[in-house]
Amino acid sequence: MKLQSILLLTLLCYAGANAASPVNGGSAEQGQAKSATCVACHGADGNSPNPEWPNIAGQHASYILKQLQAFKSGARENPLMSPIAMTLTEEDMADLAAYYSTQTPSGLEADPEKVELGQRIYRGGDLETKVAACIGCHGPRGTGNPAAAYPAIRGQHATYVAAQLRAYRAGTRRTDPDGMMRDVTRTMSDEQIDAVAAYVQGLR
Repeated sequence: MKLQSILLLTLLCYAGANAASPVNGGSAEQGQAKSATCVACHGADGNSPNPEWPNIAGQHASYILKQLQAFKSGARENPLMSPIAMTLTEEDMADLAAYYSTQTPSGLEADPEKVELGQRIYRGGDLETKVAACIGCHGPRGTGNPAAAYPAIRGQHATYVAAQLRAYRAGTRRTDPDGMMRDVTRTMSDEQIDAVAAYVQGLR
């Protein structure tokens, strides 16, 4: 990916902030009542006890809804999530998205040995290896962009973040708009991925 493409990617991410926010229309109260199946992996309030499964507390409703729809349609595959999503109606998905978006993320600590490199990549990218900065789409504090359905990633488990970045790099996850994440990760090394994931885990 050329430098011009990196700059264009960043501009597109910022432009998404001006897009109209998707209408969710879900009921948080109904979502809580429907969340019993989710608790085992994501915790009662969306803070997952297992670093291999994502924290979804405080995640944008638009993003949660989009991912549930992707699991149901087969656009995104996971041996645990796909069968569950297949049983959900559009109303169920909207309600669950509304509920988890209202929960408070607990916050995690970063690995101090990886923070320096992770922060450098997150904030400034790497021109030499053509890696775009994460801050353009996910913001300085990792809060994402709900209007563009870019996820909040602050306080996300490093193990989960690293796994997703590697999946994008390998092309096995393809739910990124216009291949944006696949472009970003294409030239990322394992060291860079692990460092960024560690930095993200410590963001508040």
